[in-house]
Amino acid sequence: MSLYKQEFGQDFDLGFDLKEHPYLIDKSWHNDLCPSFYFKVDEQYYVLWVDYADEERREENTTRYTIIEAINEGSAEEPEVYAGSLGIAFKSEDYYTLKSFFNYFLTR
Repeated sequence: MSLYKQEFGQDFDLGFDLKEHPYLIDKSWHNDLCPSFYFKVDEQYYVLWVDYADEERREENTTRYTIIEAINEGSAEEPEVYAGSLGIAFKSEDYYTLKSFFNYFLTR
């Protein structure tokens, strides 16, 4: 079972099939507001936060999909990736916009 499902319940809907994005590493933790996944482009790490589709269930005024620049406090072999205050790289309510962002961002 996926970590995000263990932490946020079997019924949590990402809005996409995680298998279509093998570069996303699940780092979800139950004390966070929503599931999160990290990925790396060149030497920069990023964290994708996936909030609830239903805006009423969101604890803060956030978008469904948010990508934040992150830092690796671990090693290359055993990363410990944390979203810092480095800045927001992407925000959207729509999965297809997120998918387009990934297609552009990961292939440049």
